[in-house]
Amino acid sequence: MPRQAPTIILTEEEASSLKATANSRAAEFRQVERARIILACAAGKQNKQVAKELGVTIPTVGKWRKRFAEERLPGLRDSERTGKPPTYGPEFRDRLFDLMDKEPPDGMARWDCPTLAQQLGGSTHAVWRLLRKEGIYLHRSRSWCISTDPEFATKAANIVGLYLNPPLNALVLSVDEKPSIQAIERETGFIETRDKKVYRGYKSTYKRHGTLNLFAALNVATGHVHTEITEKKKREDFQVFLASVINELPDDKEVHVILDNYCTHKKNDEWLKKNYKNRVHFHFTPTSASWLNQIEIWFGILSRKALNGASFADKDSLTAAIQAYTARYNKKPVPFKWRKREVRGSQLRNTI
Repeated sequence: MPRQAPTIILTEEEASSLKATANSRAAEFRQVERARIILACAAGKQNKQVAKELGVTIPTVGKWRKRFAEERLPGLRDSERTGKPPTYGPEFRDRLFDLMDKEPPDGMARWDCPTLAQQLGGSTHAVWRLLRKEGIYLHRSRSWCISTDPEFATKAANIVGLYLNPPLNALVLSVDEKPSIQAIERETGFIETRDKKVYRGYKSTYKRHGTLNLFAALNVATGHVHTEITEKKKREDFQVFLASVINELPDDKEVHVILDNYCTHKKNDEWLKKNYKNRVHFHFTPTSASWLNQIEIWFGILSRKALNGASFADKDSLTAAIQAYTARYNKKPVPFKWRKREVRGSQLRNTI
């Protein structure tokens, strides 16, 4: 006696879901095909007729008709398969991380993918994929600086307070020096490589023409920068520079100066008392935290805009370049906005 195919009767919800899948352009083709088979079967068509209309085999129609009759819509999904066991599973991951905690082989300063793979007896690509998945980049490096100042919180709060809420009838200056700026002369220009890409090129050989020191004072409220270029950076040079800045400010304003802990910034109490009495106040950043001083931001901008990649035939041309950029910057100065939500002694997690 021939076997009889199960009769398919759809609920409104099932019919609606199958029609949406059958007409979908985003669903997988196998899901669309199965939905069309069940809809055709529900219309009372025989397996042979459905197979002919949809271009599939009769056993395929019979398989999905039976699966739907027994399991309804969930039966149209693929069954879970065990598949091939992973070659590089959790055990390989654990071995990799344990190995990375150990010292690299003799003659190597750090681990790399080929060496890790060799030690583990695995594939270099497997190690690379796993490291990338975990967000580990062996070829990248960053330095870190941890402030051990026992008064870090107090000093940092004082500096940030001057930025966010300066005292009434007072001016805040961010002051520091950029020492040993080299006057380097070398050929530069744009070059085209073999792959037709254009880069900024620098000749490998160069001439040194000495170094200069740059003092700078940033008016935190206006963004204006006052600079002075010197041959030396002694305490006397610092005092002369700071006096030139203060003397240009209104006499009725208190002046709060933010400084790092460089030696020339210290031991100026007698000089301040003699020349400015109680008008000028020094505020020092915590040790190893000069990044709290906003003038460091401007030094970074100066380096990117006017110094990096430039060529200077002598110290005079270096001086002219710094002065020209400072004048350009001061045409439209903009104060920096303090955006850090949290200030800590360490800017990176210490994993040592």
